[in-house]
Amino acid sequence: MKLETGSRRLMIAGATAAFAFTAQISTAFAADAICYNCPPQWADWASQLVSIKETLGYDIPHDNKNSGQTLSQLLAEKDSPVADVAYYGVSFGIASKDKGVAAAYKPANFDEIPDGLKDPDGHWFTIHSGTLGLFVNKDALGGAPVPTSWADLLKPEYDGMVGYLDPSSAFVGYAGAVAINRAMGGTLDNFDPGIDFFKRLQKNNPIVPKQTSYARVLSGEIPILFDYDFNAYRGKYKDKANVEFVIPAEGTVVVPYVMSLVKNGPNPEKGKKILDHIMSDKGQAVWANAFLRPVRASAMSPEAEAKFLPAADYARSKPVDYKKMADVQDGFKKRYLDEVR
Repeated sequence: MKLETGSRRLMIAGATAAFAFTAQISTAFAADAICYNCPPQWADWASQLVSIKETLGYDIPHDNKNSGQTLSQLLAEKDSPVADVAYYGVSFGIASKDKGVAAAYKPANFDEIPDGLKDPDGHWFTIHSGTLGLFVNKDALGGAPVPTSWADLLKPEYDGMVGYLDPSSAFVGYAGAVAINRAMGGTLDNFDPGIDFFKRLQKNNPIVPKQTSYARVLSGEIPILFDYDFNAYRGKYKDKANVEFVIPAEGTVVVPYVMSLVKNGPNPEKGKKILDHIMSDKGQAVWANAFLRPVRASAMSPEAEAKFLPAADYARSKPVDYKKMADVQDGFKKRYLDEVR
């Protein structure tokens, strides 16, 4: 009887797996277009996908890849692309051109994107930017003060409280590493100070997820997360959580997020219309209302601007050489994997 029960369980498991696989195929076929790395809980992609549906009538499924996973998937599918458009941190966008998976396309209002924030031919272009800092759930600190610097995170009182996305995979994790390295005296030619910081942080038992962890901060599971201002403001103003955004005293980086039309994607005309929409007044306003800085400055309303930290705090956030940041990313990744993780 036990053997028969086991067989029945195996058959049920097989049937369940087959049903799930069939459901995935049905979902894929129901999509009008595919965007890699447009997760609903990140940068309010949920609202942007609704906006695209309202304007263009396209159903685009949520996709929870991070930037590194997106580029890896595009490379794996290079001979038979699945996605139509892709979104990633700027260094991965630059790499997408270099590795031949991004098509040249200049979307609506391309000329309004400042030089340095776009590929001249449109292989990648900035849609919005964020400032990297500390997303802090004050209720989860157990009586410890809100940290004000990167150095504070090394104190024993923050043991088990600090989280950062895996910098060998997620772009926000790499951006955090670049910010910390520069804050500690390093450069894009010398990651020794950053690597040393992460080694020391290991003594405080950090939490290192691969995917966006907004909900885990709100729940208190991750009290302090290296993250962008827009996620912290969303938690404070939309989800009414007792959270705070901190721009560390030693300084940080401003990070553009970019998009590309996928080279030889299955629906190029739909992909172009999606990118045009994202660069339109309506599309850019979605980012502004989600507390991001849209690349078209005119889309930032005074009401949204008023919810940001004062300009004096933002003076500590600086741009970097994004092309060089992309060029040295693989070298940092190897060092992190070899020396830290």
